[in-house]
Amino acid sequence: MDYCPVILSMKNFVLIGVAGYIAPRHLRAIKATGNQLLAVTDPFDSVGVLDQYFYDVAYFREFERFDRHLDKLRRKAVPEKVDYVSICSPNYLHDAHIRFALRINATPICEKPLVLNPWNLDALRQLEDEYRRKIFTVLQLRCHPSILQLRERVRQAAQKSPHHIDLTYITTRGRWYDYSWKGDVHKSGGIEFNIGIHFFDMLMWIFGPARHSEVHLAENRRKAGYLELERARIRWFLSLNQEDLPPQAAKQNQRTYRSIVIDGQEVEFSGGFTDLHTVVYQRTLKGEGFGIDEVRGVTELLYDIRHTAPTGIKKDRSHPFCRRVPSE
Repeated sequence: MDYCPVILSMKNFVLIGVAGYIAPRHLRAIKATGNQLLAVTDPFDSVGVLDQYFYDVAYFREFERFDRHLDKLRRKAVPEKVDYVSICSPNYLHDAHIRFALRINATPICEKPLVLNPWNLDALRQLEDEYRRKIFTVLQLRCHPSILQLRERVRQAAQKSPHHIDLTYITTRGRWYDYSWKGDVHKSGGIEFNIGIHFFDMLMWIFGPARHSEVHLAENRRKAGYLELERARIRWFLSLNQEDLPPQAAKQNQRTYRSIVIDGQEVEFSGGFTDLHTVVYQRTLKGEGFGIDEVRGVTELLYDIRHTAPTGIKKDRSHPFCRRVPSE
């Protein structure tokens, strides 16, 4: 398929979901890559963060007025064409907002996940063909220096036996989370989609596609299981609960704990996250960003995890943190 050519000059962006948690990283990336932000929309009007990056930006609470504004820009005597639509809206709206971007002949750059159901990727692929424009997403861990080094080490080692990995990610959230769209599994896809997708994608990128998956623990704020990839066996644990933080993290008043232990060795990647979106934008603007093919495997895996009934804790396969979870 022939996509529209990418010309490295200043581009016009608009952004959907500017009041959201992840939007500042997109604003920073648009600014850092030397581009212009024309308009933003979000039903919540706490959008003062804009002033840190752009000043003269049209803001709309109603999506319909946002749409009308962009149409007016297109019809001006000297048209202002939208080149890219950055999508930071709730997960369940990503599909609709990607379609909107394509309908206005702009290229979407959408936060993860692109969709919550694998078959929706096939529909987006058809739209790519129809509009001759590629859909991009943000897989920022694939640009993290430590992860790139790890991938290269694994490839060079060519180890025949599978690697043994413990993945632990705890990022504490208050009660608000349960009452927001993020706490609604039908809107967020659950914590596997909402906080786990970065790490599952990264591990599959390094160690190959999924061969077998088990879910041992499944709660709204906590999930754990076992995963076999082509070259790895993984015990994983995800949580939003403060009480799940290990003692050393709690003692230092840390609200987030992330750990990947491979064959007994901790992988250090605690820093360097802030500017990864900018690196993704730089790649995307050159036509080298991450698209549908890159997210298909992880979307299928997380869909299966979401719809798999938990088996209970297994002595030989469950993540060690499962033993700390109080029984009902």
